[in-house]
Amino acid sequence: MADMLPREEYIEQAYLFRILWERLGQDLTLQDLLQQCRYEVLATTKLPLAIDFLNSELKHSGAISQGMRRLAHYFTPYQAFLVGQAEEDSGRFDFRTSLLVLQAEALYKSSAQFDRQGLFFYQFESLCRHRLKYDLGLKAMSLDSAYNNEWQEWLMIVQKQLGLVDLADLIYGRSEDFVEYRKRHLGPDSKTEYPILFGVREGKIAYANRRKEPLFLFAAMQRHLSYPDVPKRETINQALEMIPQMQRRIERLEARMKFMEEEQRQGIDITKFYGKSVPPLIDLADGMDLPEID
Repeated sequence: MADMLPREEYIEQAYLFRILWERLGQDLTLQDLLQQCRYEVLATTKLPLAIDFLNSELKHSGAISQGMRRLAHYFTPYQAFLVGQAEEDSGRFDFRTSLLVLQAEALYKSSAQFDRQGLFFYQFESLCRHRLKYDLGLKAMSLDSAYNNEWQEWLMIVQKQLGLVDLADLIYGRSEDFVEYRKRHLGPDSKTEYPILFGVREGKIAYANRRKEPLFLFAAMQRHLSYPDVPKRETINQALEMIPQMQRRIERLEARMKFMEEEQRQGIDITKFYGKSVPPLIDLADGMDLPEID
């Protein structure tokens, strides 16, 4: 974890993502919001410089994910991946939800309870819950500076075997609980030839959730090990949008009913629909002597 940013950087990143989420939709462009946030974050961090670069990148290309990729020493590839997925027009992952996911991840990295196991479960659940691309997502996760070489190699193994091997089996095979199982059945001298990445509790929970939906595995990890929750996709209350539409339809129905009542009582006076009277055209031939044509 030596290559990770200082704790205050993650705190300010979480603050940036939160205020962007809160102020989106207030008749302000993303460029104006970034300009405002640039003066609110701590000047002692590197975030103001990163915001200036993202703002200039937004003006030139209309997106900030490319700028985050170019700032790989500050923003992780996984952060750039999430924003890039949110900026795609064909995807269901919207930009506001990506800000919530980024905020929760930055807060977890700045907390005292942070560990690699919790970060893995949080990032992988983000891919599952929001139906993002596993291949690109796991590749971006493996490039995160929070993971050491052993974790990066294992993430690439997961990328290749996911879909062929159950995720719970992949986790259980790298847990201390599996090491104890081997010692009980193969003898106390039994050793694994690969590094162990998860503890006993993670192994037991993974074993109990084999052949199940991965979201059940993540929920059990959160209940028993207090790993961070992944923000859900924001649901739009369509009832609020239907009220103005229903009001306009009722007004049109009232106008039609009033029109039909007038027709039944005394007929329809179509003269009120006439436009303003137009003065007659002047006959240019009046008063002029035109030559006779034989």
